[in-house]
Amino acid sequence: MLQLAASVVILALFPVSLLAQTYRDAVLNLASASADLTFPSEAAELSVFGRLQMAIYKPKGDGPFPAIVILPSCGGLRVEILDWAKRVVERGYVAFVVDPVTQRGQPVCVPNSPSNHYRGAKDAFQALGHLKRFPFVDQDRIGLLGFSWGAMVGLLVSSQTFAELFSPSQRFTAFVGFYPLCDVDPIHGRPAVDFVRQDHDRPALILMTEPDVEAPAADCVSLLKGVAAKGQLVEWHVYSGATHCWDCSSLNNNSKVDFRGVRVVYKFDKEITDDSAKRALDYLDGQLKKR
Repeated sequence: MLQLAASVVILALFPVSLLAQTYRDAVLNLASASADLTFPSEAAELSVFGRLQMAIYKPKGDGPFPAIVILPSCGGLRVEILDWAKRVVERGYVAFVVDPVTQRGQPVCVPNSPSNHYRGAKDAFQALGHLKRFPFVDQDRIGLLGFSWGAMVGLLVSSQTFAELFSPSQRFTAFVGFYPLCDVDPIHGRPAVDFVRQDHDRPALILMTEPDVEAPAADCVSLLKGVAAKGQLVEWHVYSGATHCWDCSSLNNNSKVDFRGVRVVYKFDKEITDDSAKRALDYLDGQLKKR
C-alpha cells in the first residue's frame, strides 16, 4: 500500500538505530528529540487582523468554558488555522492553537524532524495540561482537533499506550481528525506504523475524502471498523468529491509531485469545508457540552 511520503514518515518515526529498542523506549526517545514548547501565558485577542501564531483564544466572559486544542498539518500554521480558531470560539470554546514548527525551526514532515509524531503526542498532552491551569477553562471538557499530521498525532493520543507514556492521569475528552494517514507499510527495513491503534479508547470522529491519494480513506476505514467492532466510540465520514486539505484556501490549486512521482493538486472546497466544520463542531458539542 503506497502512502504519501511513507519513506519520510518512517524515517521520522523510527530511525534504523532505534529499531532494536523496545517500542516504549523508542517512542520516549523520539518524543525527546527536541525541547518542550513554550506555551502562551495568557489569552490573546482573536481579530480579523490577528497574527498567525501559537495562541490561546477565548470567548467573552469569565467561563469556565470547554476548550479545544488545535493541531495543524505538517507545514505548521497557515491562515486556515485562524479560521478554525474563530469557528471554535464562536461555538463557545477556548481555542488553543499549537505551533510545533516555529520554535523548533523545522517543518514536521522531514526526516528526523524535531517535531515527529511522538514529539507531537507529547506536545498535545502538555498543551492539555497547560490549558488546565487557566480558571476560564473547564478542566473536565477539553477536546482535540487535528489536521493531517495533527490528526495522526490525535489518533496516537487517543490510545491507552500513549496516554500511559505521557499523561496517565489527564486525557482529552474527545477527538476530531481531518484526513489523517492511518497507517504506513514497512519500508526500507523499518516497521509498519498504525496510527489507529488497537487500544484506541477515546470518542473520535474522522473526516476523510475518497479521492485522497495522500491519505487513502479506504485504509483508515478498515482500521476504524476494527476499533469500532471492539465497542469503541469511533465514527467516520467519507466525502466523495474533495481532495486532501479541502479546507486549505491558501493552497488552492497548489500542485506538487509526491514521493511516487504522482502529481497531486489541492482544491479548496468551501461547501465541504463548511459541512465538515459543522460535523466536527456538532460532534464536539455532543461530547464536550453534554456533561
